Amino acid sequence: MTRPPDVSAALWNSSVSPRGQTRAARETYRAVLLEQYKLCVEMADRVSARRNLTNTFFLSLNSLVAAGAVSAGGARAGRAPLWLLVAALVILLTQCAAWFFLIRSYRQLNAAKWAVIGAFEERLPAYAYSRGEWAALGEGRDWRRYLPLTHVEQWVPWIFAASYVLGGTAIAFG
Repeated sequence: MTRPPDVSAALWNSSVSPRGQTRAARETYRAVLLEQYKLCVEMADRVSARRNLTNTFFLSLNSLVAAGAVSAGGARAGRAPLWLLVAALVILLTQCAAWFFLIRSYRQLNAAKWAVIGAFEERLPAYAYSRGEWAALGEGRDWRRYLPLTHVEQWVPWIFAASYVLGGTAIAFG
């Protein structure tokens, strides 16, 4: 994982430093540093959990609207009014666009959070995530070794949108 070069420079408070402090003050500094690191990791995990809830929400919402449109149209002697198909398609495509942009936003937010975590690790004894875990995963270069979830999930809204367009076209002209 690459970290933007300015993260480390922007992260640290120059007015708070363990240099020149007593041993007790340095230990307090390290303890606070570790607690802030733990908080950052926890917040990154929470963003991932919210992203998963967002995916579940949009999967459910898309399924509900698609099922409702099919039920409403299919119950009437085989053909739905064109306005109903167009309305359902617009609603579904709008949901897919919103879903895609939310996933992208969560991905960007988590990338920034993990960049900060990597900068924190520069002051900790180990680079557990930014170098250790990421290196163990091949830095995401080989999809057979590790395929980041964000690379997969960003395609899901587009797959849904394409299936809605194809399905709507088939129903309208079939």
